Amino acid sequence: MKKINYKNLDLDLFYEKLANGLEIFILPKNNVNNIYVTFSTKYGSNIIEFKENDKKYTKVPLGIAHFLEHKMFEQEDGTDIFSFYSERGADCNANTNYTKTTYLFSSPSFLEENLNLLLDYVQSPYFTDENVEKEKGIITQEIKMYQDMPGNVMYDKMLENCFQVHPMKYPIIGTIDSVNSITKEDLYTCYNAFYHPSNMFVVVTGNVEAEEVINIIKENQMKKEFKKENKVKIKKYDEPEEVKRQEDKVNLNVSIPRCAIAYKIKLEKNIKNLFYLLTLFDCKFSSTSDFVNNLINEQIINDSLVIDFDNSTDYLVVFIIGESTKPNILLEKIKEEMTNLEIDEKDFSRKKKTLLSSIIYMTENIFSLNHNIMNDIIRYGKFNENKYNDIKDLNYKDFNKLIKNINFNNYTTLIINPKKQS
Repeated sequence: MKKINYKNLDLDLFYEKLANGLEIFILPKNNVNNIYVTFSTKYGSNIIEFKENDKKYTKVPLGIAHFLEHKMFEQEDGTDIFSFYSERGADCNANTNYTKTTYLFSSPSFLEENLNLLLDYVQSPYFTDENVEKEKGIITQEIKMYQDMPGNVMYDKMLENCFQVHPMKYPIIGTIDSVNSITKEDLYTCYNAFYHPSNMFVVVTGNVEAEEVINIIKENQMKKEFKKENKVKIKKYDEPEEVKRQEDKVNLNVSIPRCAIAYKIKLEKNIKNLFYLLTLFDCKFSSTSDFVNNLINEQIINDSLVIDFDNSTDYLVVFIIGESTKPNILLEKIKEEMTNLEIDEKDFSRKKKTLLSSIIYMTENIFSLNHNIMNDIIRYGKFNENKYNDIKDLNYKDFNKLIKNINFNNYTTLIINPKKQS
């Protein structure tokens, strides 16, 4: 077991890699009562073409990673996973994004029982023609529900308009047609390729002893036999830098028009570059910025703008989202604001202090800590124990150098207008 110290944050992370390839990360926080455990595979909706052991590429239906997540809760012996956890005072759930699928629980007690069940049900696939067919109806209803949710439609549409060939252009959940085409054979193909322990990792944060957790997981895994790890090659995509579509409009059931602009930015994937970019957009468009205050005074918006980002690919996509009765004017003002990239050094220093404070605050929350570890592994391929120092080392000169070399003319806009009443 390896001990890794979070630099300047008075935290220790314990790491071990088992013989079957499963990686374990444990961060004890003995000043809390709760325990949060996540079990993740490095497999999300972006993986739709892959080949095993140098065979031909297999192309699987869209949404299959999310479908798999649903089906893992169905067990051959009839165990009701949710009831099991509920009876032990635990919350359990799962989620799928573009790059990973995670199964989780949180509970202050029954660690050994809860952890063993998590490992067991995720490592016990049970797919039949009947239960797969039944799930199609459930997920189809979920898709229809999302199609009526403006926020969900906005993100899916923006990514569809940003990406030309990369699977990021497709919704995580898939389409009704793709979901209806999924078979149990498809599910087993993806499960066997990406749910091997060597492609998975466990993160435990909270009131635990690291050695106890390691022993529980080791004992659990030693009782199981796993097929030999396949050599899986995931298809790479030569994604053009230009967005697919620069403007788009849709009509939905909203009372006030919503609009968004998404900047697609080619960027070397490291934490400093990410922080520099987010600092720029935060200085420009946060609720305390002069820009937003002017928009409110001019009655272009009633509330602040939302800034979000996605860096699941080699591109960073930054979203700026707002509600406005004058959406075209709002979008033009955002584009105009991005022609002036100058940020006051005092504003830069203030945002840097805010970032440092957020890192310190994160250390008090076992859920934030867990997600932070997961995101490092998925985004950068390893855990970054030096995050506090990385932010501390941010400097105004490097910030300006990076910003000046980025093309901010590569964007797509979307307006959601209210449906006309018939």
